[in-house]
Amino acid sequence: MAEWFRRKSDKINTNFKKDTKEGVWIKCTNCGNILSKKILSKKYNCCSSCNYHFRMLPKEYLELLLNDSTELWADIKSQDPLNFKASKSYKEQLEKSEKQGNNTDAVRVFSGKINTEKAILCIMDFSFIGGSMGSVVGEKISRAIGLAQDENLPLIIVCSSGGARMQEGAISLMQLAKICSKLSEFSSNKNFLVTLLTDPTMGGTTASYAMLGDIILAEPNALIGFAGQRVIKQTIGEDLPPGFQRAEFLKKHGFIDEIVKREDMKETLFNLISFFKKEQEQN
Repeated sequence: MAEWFRRKSDKINTNFKKDTKEGVWIKCTNCGNILSKKILSKKYNCCSSCNYHFRMLPKEYLELLLNDSTELWADIKSQDPLNFKASKSYKEQLEKSEKQGNNTDAVRVFSGKINTEKAILCIMDFSFIGGSMGSVVGEKISRAIGLAQDENLPLIIVCSSGGARMQEGAISLMQLAKICSKLSEFSSNKNFLVTLLTDPTMGGTTASYAMLGDIILAEPNALIGFAGQRVIKQTIGEDLPPGFQRAEFLKKHGFIDEIVKREDMKETLFNLISFFKKEQEQN
């Protein structure tokens, strides 16, 4: 090795640590840009470069959409009727999810105001066992429907779910029929339902109440469908079209009414509720 390339002193310190705190930065899943989490939160968790919508927790949707809010039925918790066990027991999964998210299950229900309009808001939580529907999700959404009907208030459901919760078996599947039957009564009484489909909205959620809104909104590029793309491709033996199961594809084919950016979501919901109230008063 050439002499000029040799280190002259062993006392030179090359072990430098970056003076940055963990969790300060995040990489955009879509464009790869490095973003400040602090700035990201101020922009409704949307990338400033490509407008990619990061997934949000219920508390973040609550801050985005409602003012003067009160949480309802926060103490209801899932049981383990089947004594389900896999690599972890169902009870362990519930306890872990509850500690991580400070939620008792995969949906939170609030009453409050969207600007000046009163509403009932259900927000699903994908971080709680994939936003899966168990008996508590079915019960809380059913109660929310009943309350909105009794008080003649609009109901907003923010959907984010992988579908039915296998740990509860047929009890989970029963929630689809339970919620849909309540919504049928809700609709027959001329109440107003808006469903907001976020990333991801899949499985039984899509096959039931997510698609029953009087108005169906979606966030940009949200994954929306029933079965996964790989399953569909293997079943039909064909390549799927570009953008399949994304919000833009569904809007083009008439499955949703509008794609709304987060920054416009509160005003859009307020305008829809105001319009519905005027129509209701005139009729």
